[in-house]
Amino acid sequence: MERYGKLPFIGAAVFIVLVLILKSSVTIESGHGGVLFKTFGGGVNTEKTYGEGFHILAPWNDIIVYEVRQQEIKEKMSVLSSNGLEIDVDLSAWFQPQYKSLGNLHQQKGKNYIENVVLPSLRSSTRSVIGRYTPDEIYSSKRDAIQAEIYEETKKVLDKQFVQINEILVRDITLPTTIKTAIENKLKQEQESLEYEYRLEKAKKEAQRQKIDAEGKAVANKILSESLTDKILKEKGIEATLELAKSPNSKVVVVGGGDNGLPIILNQ
Repeated sequence: MERYGKLPFIGAAVFIVLVLILKSSVTIESGHGGVLFKTFGGGVNTEKTYGEGFHILAPWNDIIVYEVRQQEIKEKMSVLSSNGLEIDVDLSAWFQPQYKSLGNLHQQKGKNYIENVVLPSLRSSTRSVIGRYTPDEIYSSKRDAIQAEIYEETKKVLDKQFVQINEILVRDITLPTTIKTAIENKLKQEQESLEYEYRLEKAKKEAQRQKIDAEGKAVANKILSESLTDKILKEKGIEATLELAKSPNSKVVVVGGGDNGLPIILNQ
């Protein structure tokens, strides 16, 4: 009976031990990291980040878990161009906490660091960069430059806030309809002007080519004309007559009967 009487106490002890073990352990899932908070030992441990897996700790301590893999935030905002026109920007930021500085991030920024640090930095950088460009530049040729500049400015801020920025993506930039139409018309006119200049240049080059070709032919004809003396012409005429005389067809050759003493061929 005495033996059975101890069973409740043993069960209670086992239960307490299990509770202490559960309270004294934490499992950190994949893609996450932990920050140890020591209740009686100086608060946040900024020297070590706890990795994935099972960890044992004192019951009075705690581990705060953060997602440390790449995350994305999307932001739509209205900003002003360099000439004061309102422009709508739709962009994304890819970021993650600096793994080795997770303790500092928790201690200085807290669990709401995205709302308190990342988003304000992104908004400020976007306003600053867009404010340097005109709507024409934003619409036509500067989107890649704008994206790169927003990234650099955001990185400059977040590097000091224990956050790693990986990429800024400008998904869309929307101009006021009237401004967009005016820019499109301007670009169309510029394109038509370039096409017209191209056609003029092409026609000019063709005219030059024809002129050069004609001048070349004229020079060749002049050289040929100057080289064809009466003597040469007479020799060529005699040679041609002799060749014709060899033909089997009946003919009469009158030597010296033609102009300049050239032979005449009379067919019978």
